[in-house]
Amino acid sequence: MNIRTDYLKQFEERVQDELLRVCTSAGMLGGTLLASDDIDEHWNTLAPEYMADAVPQVKDYPTVSVAWAAYLGMGVAWGWDTDWNLCKQDTYQSYYGKQGFDNMDEHIVYDMLGLTPDGYEARQIETIIRRCGETTVSLIRHEHIEPQSTMAFHVFARACRAMYRIGAALELKRLGYKFEKIN
Repeated sequence: MNIRTDYLKQFEERVQDELLRVCTSAGMLGGTLLASDDIDEHWNTLAPEYMADAVPQVKDYPTVSVAWAAYLGMGVAWGWDTDWNLCKQDTYQSYYGKQGFDNMDEHIVYDMLGLTPDGYEARQIETIIRRCGETTVSLIRHEHIEPQSTMAFHVFARACRAMYRIGAALELKRLGYKFEKIN
């Protein structure tokens, strides 16, 4: 592993650990990242199109550019639980709202997850994902990487993957999944 790949891996782990801490302290996760290889690997299918949508948003909407990855993770986790054989074939655009990328969050939370727009659970999800997005943007900025560089892109991509995984974990927890010790 070269220094750059090692650095990116360590950065992604730091972001993920910090987001897990934020979600756990808010009572939204239990200290462990709930995950599935199916969901994690599906990021590789969705990431190119997500990045094409998110990168242009970085300058004006940095928090949205990373936060929407968490909503995407929630949508994929919901599909994994509902009917993975069907949902794994959904296109990236199927996660769009009526205004495309701009309201992907609302489409996933209200239309897919079936939550009430002004309901407690929807507001709780919005609050934690906003906090995670702000935390992620802060962690990226503390890296002091030259903006619009190749390294900046790779750091952003790793941060988005961490957000996607946190979103999936939030939805898996909401659906009642948990790790249990087996004797």
